[in-house]
Amino acid sequence: MLTTVSLPILATYVLIGMLAGMASGLFGLGGGIIIVPALLYLFILQQLPAPILMQMAVATSLATIVFTSLSSTYAHHRHGAVLWREVGWLVPGIILGGLLGAAIADHLPSDGLRIGFGIFELLVALQIWLDIKPAAHRELPGGGGMVFAGGGIGTLSTLLGIGGGTITIPFLLWCNIEIRHAIATSAACGLPIAVAGTAGMIYAGWDYQALPAGSTGYVYWPAAAAILVASVLTAPLGARLAHTLPVGVLKRVFAAVLAAVGLRMLV
Repeated sequence: MLTTVSLPILATYVLIGMLAGMASGLFGLGGGIIIVPALLYLFILQQLPAPILMQMAVATSLATIVFTSLSSTYAHHRHGAVLWREVGWLVPGIILGGLLGAAIADHLPSDGLRIGFGIFELLVALQIWLDIKPAAHRELPGGGGMVFAGGGIGTLSTLLGIGGGTITIPFLLWCNIEIRHAIATSAACGLPIAVAGTAGMIYAGWDYQALPAGSTGYVYWPAAAAILVASVLTAPLGARLAHTLPVGVLKRVFAAVLAAVGLRMLV
């Protein structure tokens, strides 16, 4: 039975989803980088259990990515941009890494996850502000190397509650994959990341005694459902606006906001 959520909180969930969808369409970023810190503050306001605030924010973000990554992957596949052979090599490591990341997150204090996410947010802000893109230095590694890379991507993405684009895309660019294929292949990798991470976080939080109503493990479904619906509706709008708005200026503003959020999470 779902918990009762006040109308202002529900409206804020919807707003978070709208912003995450717009950012995804405008900048090609996954919504987790917005969803996780926003949920952390909302969960504090809702007085959800303090020891697992970040675990719940991360898990709920991953649950929304399961569904948004499906539509994103399909769109890229229709354009023939997904490198499915490379996805196949990365997925076993991603799944193992996602489960490992969930186990690590379960044993980390909420403040430890918060600080780690704050540092990550600052690094992403710097990357966006300076428009840093790794130069191609090598070819893709062999099968074992790809599985190992997938493990690192899956672990970090689950710990941070993100779809992995900010990690997967630079890795693929560094390995001499053209940007269009790197973005599409990263989107396809977002689904196993989110599925493995969500499943792991549900299992890790299953026996926690103080979970709020409406939760399955660490996933808080009232927030996940509202954010998902709103983000799916606004992502196409963000993609259209990317062709009419001064995206360079917007990226600087967005980077500054991310930096402020990252600093706030550290403090």
